[in-house]
Amino acid sequence: MLARAGCRAGPGLGLLQHSQQLKRSAWLAPAPHCLNSSLPVNIGVLFVPQQEAWVVERMGKFHRILEPGLNFLIPLLDRIRYVQSLKEIVINIPEQSAVTLDNVTLQIDGVLYLRVMDPYKASYGVEDPEYAVTQLAQTTMRSELGKLSLDRVFRERESLNANIVDAINQASDCWGIRCLRYEIKDIHVPPRVKESMQMQVEAERRKRATVLESEGTRESAINVAEGQKQAQILASEAEKAKQINKAAGEASAMLVKARAKAEAIQLLAAALAQRHGNAAASLSVAEQYVSVFSKLAKDSNTVLLPTNTGDVTNMVAQPRSVQFPLSSPMALSFLPGPGHLHYADKAASCEDPG
Repeated sequence: MLARAGCRAGPGLGLLQHSQQLKRSAWLAPAPHCLNSSLPVNIGVLFVPQQEAWVVERMGKFHRILEPGLNFLIPLLDRIRYVQSLKEIVINIPEQSAVTLDNVTLQIDGVLYLRVMDPYKASYGVEDPEYAVTQLAQTTMRSELGKLSLDRVFRERESLNANIVDAINQASDCWGIRCLRYEIKDIHVPPRVKESMQMQVEAERRKRATVLESEGTRESAINVAEGQKQAQILASEAEKAKQINKAAGEASAMLVKARAKAEAIQLLAAALAQRHGNAAASLSVAEQYVSVFSKLAKDSNTVLLPTNTGDVTNMVAQPRSVQFPLSSPMALSFLPGPGHLHYADKAASCEDPG
């Protein structure tokens, strides 16, 4: 710890006591700190521990600072006035009340880490360095908390610590002391404010849950709409492809049928052009004529009969009497098939004298 300024060796020693101390062994270890015991007594030969600085005065005036190790002093003239520790020192900052920017009273405490950088300034710059730094840390803490609202105090805890360290270093530079870091240990909030903060947290969480649920519903609706859109697009494309394939199939079928019909007509025309082809065609027409009349009698109540129904021989000979050139289109209309009998019937009726 820091040596308190003004710490003395106790009551003045007489000449007898000094002479008795001079007779002691030179290896007598001095007391380390003035707060725990009296200051080391000058016996001429002194051993300074590591990480300590002893401030020596000669006839009441600063003389020098003893380094760690073996040192020699003049008894009665030189006196060890201060003992400063060069180690890092930890100081607890007592709990204190502070008011935030939004008028909330907090109880806050902390821990201060500092080190003596200049033993001369630490001895003669301030009366009690430890007390001075503690009071400075408390006042700086209250000042910094007054600039922040309650919510920002918890969010900006690190920046608050850094601001307190900067403020302490600016004031303690002339004391030869440097503040290394400051940490806030506990922040106590009034019970009613704590309840309000808890309610606020619960409301914020409910709000987040509602927002997340609504976003999930929206995303779900968007996904469903996108799926329906893609389904309709795919269905329309499939229907389009189906129609195209169907049209292509029908066109191909029509072409195949047309080619087959053309080949059939060519074959029939070639057959009719042969010997006795005309007679064969007349026989085919007569057979279809009779077949159609018999079918009309079965499927319909109305029957169309020629005038000479009693003469079966004439009825059979009538369609055979129809003659067309084999090269004309009308001759091809008498080819076998249900669609060609109608033209044959009309032709027969035209030549019927009745």
